[in-house]
Amino acid sequence: MAYQTDKWFVSPWNFAGEVRKEISFPAKIRFHDVTLRDGEQQAGVMFRKEEKIRIAEQLAEAGIHRIEAGMPAVSRYDEEAIREIVKRRLGPEIFAFSRCTKEDVKRAAGVGVSGVVVEIPSSEHIIEKAYRWPLQKAIDLSIEATRYAKECGLYTVFFPIDASRAELTWFLDLITSVAEQGHMDALVVVDTFGGLGPHAISYLIRNVKARINKPLEVHFHDDFGLAAANTLLALAAGAEVAHTSVSALGERAGNCPYEDVALALLTMYGVDTGIKYEKMYETSRLIQQLAGVSVRPNRGIVGQSLFKIEAGIIAGWYNNVIDEYPLEMLPFRWDLVGQAAPEVVLGKKSGLDSIRIWLKRLGCQASDKQVEELLLRVKEKGYQKKGLLTEAEFKAIVSEVTGLQLT
Repeated sequence: MAYQTDKWFVSPWNFAGEVRKEISFPAKIRFHDVTLRDGEQQAGVMFRKEEKIRIAEQLAEAGIHRIEAGMPAVSRYDEEAIREIVKRRLGPEIFAFSRCTKEDVKRAAGVGVSGVVVEIPSSEHIIEKAYRWPLQKAIDLSIEATRYAKECGLYTVFFPIDASRAELTWFLDLITSVAEQGHMDALVVVDTFGGLGPHAISYLIRNVKARINKPLEVHFHDDFGLAAANTLLALAAGAEVAHTSVSALGERAGNCPYEDVALALLTMYGVDTGIKYEKMYETSRLIQQLAGVSVRPNRGIVGQSLFKIEAGIIAGWYNNVIDEYPLEMLPFRWDLVGQAAPEVVLGKKSGLDSIRIWLKRLGCQASDKQVEELLLRVKEKGYQKKGLLTEAEFKAIVSEVTGLQLT
C-alpha cells in the first residue's frame, strides 16, 4: 500500500495503522454503472438507441464491471437498445432496471439481461405521500416481483427507494420480509436524495448486515456533494458493489461519480478494482458530448482545465519539477487518467516564469527588462480580456516589445 509511486503522491496519513484499523474492504469491489438509466434522468438528457450502444461499448472499454443498460418499460427504443447491448457481449454483466411489478420484470427478462434491479419505495412517508399507497402494498409488490424475478432466472438486486430517510425499524422489517418471503440476491442501500452523512454510513451498513445476510450494494446521490465519500465509506464497511455514473450524470445533482471512487480507492486505500484509469478522461468526454452537458472545467480527474497552470507561483514550480519530479506539484500524473500533460497558460495571474516558458516555446530571446515588460502587458491584456491569452495575442505583444517578427 504505497502513498507515493511514479503515478501518484497522496498523504501518508491515509495508510497509518490507527486510521485503517476499522476499514474492512471486501475481497472484490465492483462498479455498477447507471449512466444509461439514472444518468439519463438528468433533466434535458436523452440518449438515442445508437448512442446508448456506443456508451455501453465505452463503459466496457473503461473496465466497468456491470452496466445497468436501462429500463425496458420506458420505450421501445430503450428495449431495443438493451437487447442489442446484451447481444454484443461486451464483457460487463448487463442489467435492466424495473419497477416492482411482474410486468416490468417480465420485460427485463425478455431482453436477455443477466440481472435486474427491482425498485420499490421504502420510507413510510414517501409510500403514503408520494405514491399514495397503503404501506402493505409496497411489501406485497416487493415480495411478488422479486420472487417472480427469481423464477425468470435473473440475478435479483432489491432497490428500496429513499432507504436513507426511512425509519430504521420499518426499513429493516421491509428488507427482512423481502429476503424471507420474496427473493433478493443482493440489497442496495439507497440514498435517493443525498441526505445521508458520512458519519452515518457505518452505522447503517452495520444494522443492515445484522438483519440480513446478503451482499450489499450502495447507490448514493450527490445533492450535498457527498456521494463519493459516502460510497468509499460504505465499501470500507463491507459493501461490495458501488452504483456510479460517469462524471456524476444523473437526477438533480447526479449520482456518485465513478472516477472519484475508483481513483481514490487506488491511490488512498491501495485497492485496485481493475478499472481502466487511463480511459477516464476519454469516457467522460464522450458522455458529455452525447448528453449535451459539460462538467466544470476544473472538476477533479476529468476537467478540461485541470492541468492548465495560470498562477505565476505554480508556473515556477512547473519550471523546476515538471521533467523530473512532477508529483511535487500534482497528486497524480495526468496520463494516469488519460489527460494531456500540464500546460502553462497566460493571463492576469501569470508570473515571470510563465513568460520565460512561453518565450522558450516560441524559440525567442528577451532581456530581463523585456520579460518584465512582457509580463505587464500580458497581465493587462488578461485583465481587459477577462480571460486567457491566445498564442497569437502573445506573439503580437512579443513583437511590440522586442521588435521580433513572429509568424
